[in-house]
Amino acid sequence: MTDARLEAATAIARDAGALALRHFRDIGALDIQSKGTQDLVSNADLEVETFIRARIADGFPDDGILGEEHAPKASVSGWTWVIDPIDGTANFVSGIPQWCVILALVLDGKTRIGVIYDPVSDELFHAAEGQGAYVNGTRLGVARTEGLHQGSVGVGMNGKTPSAMAPRMVAMLAEEGGIFFRNASGGLMLAYVAAGRLIGYTEPHMNAWDCMAGQLMVAEAGGRIEAQDCTDMMAHGGRVVAASPDVFDQLVRLSDAAYTA
Repeated sequence: MTDARLEAATAIARDAGALALRHFRDIGALDIQSKGTQDLVSNADLEVETFIRARIADGFPDDGILGEEHAPKASVSGWTWVIDPIDGTANFVSGIPQWCVILALVLDGKTRIGVIYDPVSDELFHAAEGQGAYVNGTRLGVARTEGLHQGSVGVGMNGKTPSAMAPRMVAMLAEEGGIFFRNASGGLMLAYVAAGRLIGYTEPHMNAWDCMAGQLMVAEAGGRIEAQDCTDMMAHGGRVVAASPDVFDQLVRLSDAAYTA
């Protein structure tokens, strides 16, 4: 059933992205609320997640759903969809065209399918376990580099970890000759690692709906990711490091040093 769910996930992501894009083009009409420091939600997030949930219920009524904006639904089939209707809401509500729709599908404690759709650029990234990673049908591969000094590394930050962690990571990366990149969408930055646009990505804490699809993409594109317990990640979130094999160990070492309390 993986192929059926992959086909459905790509179609749902495209349609959900089209709905979100209509809201993005009329941002003056958005109803925006704060969930916490630098953590926003709009009526577009809620509407898009409701749309995604309805499509999943129509096609796969026994599948579970874990989403950012609404209560979880338990799985009967064993499959669970992990969804972020709009990753990069702060960008979205500010008119910055760096945001995406994220869908990951989990079975037996492993992410089997990942889809990330950027409607503004019309780029659909997808991966299925053992089948590689693609953008708009073109197979992806991570960058090859001799070190952190030969490419840009995405650095994420969040309101759940001490504020000093990300600046410390940026400083340590600069000392290694590296350059940091941030576009406020962790999902897109992980997709960019899979596409070879970034050589790595690191963040002290991410929620499952932000990272699980992108982590699968990086792995399927020939990169390395930190091993995680999928169930624990879905319940609590956790640290994310993903990179080209050439710099993964180096980026883990810097992350270990930077992400201390």
